[in-house]
Amino acid sequence: MFVDSHCHLDRLEQGDTPLEETLNFARQRGVEHFLCVSVSVKDFDAMYEKVQGFNDVSVSCGVHPLHQEDACSYEKLLQKASRPEVIAIGETGLDYFYSADTQAVQRQSFIDHINVANVLQKPLIIHTRDAREDTINLLREYKDAGTKGVLHCFTETLEMAEAAMEMDFYISISGIVTFNSAEALREVVKAVPMARLLIETDSPWLAPVPHRGKSNQPGYVVEVAEFIADLKGIPVEQVASATTQNFYRLFDQIKAG
Repeated sequence: MFVDSHCHLDRLEQGDTPLEETLNFARQRGVEHFLCVSVSVKDFDAMYEKVQGFNDVSVSCGVHPLHQEDACSYEKLLQKASRPEVIAIGETGLDYFYSADTQAVQRQSFIDHINVANVLQKPLIIHTRDAREDTINLLREYKDAGTKGVLHCFTETLEMAEAAMEMDFYISISGIVTFNSAEALREVVKAVPMARLLIETDSPWLAPVPHRGKSNQPGYVVEVAEFIADLKGIPVEQVASATTQNFYRLFDQIKAG
């Protein structure tokens, strides 16, 4: 069985297709759980309303680094993230590729998210792009020893992955690994041990080959797993088993299966 460890079910380009139908397609392909990730605390209630009827969907709460127009106070984040249905903090982090001019605001938001994760003892979901040094340094400075998390949709270096894994973080791989331009990432994936890997779609974005150009959806996490299996020279069942176990180990508020 597979898990989509990072998707945005409230932002899927559904058209007239009910969310239940999209999830059923994924379930029929062996996907047993979905983590619907927040990008805005302001929109959290609307996101949760869309998915709360599904027992196999969990939710996070946080502000994406590129959504600082929706930034909220530490107190507001703590209040929302304290809700029992919230199993993770984020996605948070730093993105200097698309928004270098908001670095200071991003850093403060990231620090607030780390502190909330420390207080609530919930894992962090981190988006990082072109901000390797600051991301790792802020985690080292502010993260409590018992706080864990994941670098999602990972596209950075092996050195960054190793630094994160030393802090009890997982590395999550999306459909980007299947892109022709992702040779460097494929070398990283080969080197990261299965005990530290997660898989995701980040849907509705980044559909893997052979679905590139289409709206992504949780069922396509199977293609990500198959590609990683080929890279590592192991059965896809081994990738499915390991990444699913890793998911429940990280997000241990969720009951497996």
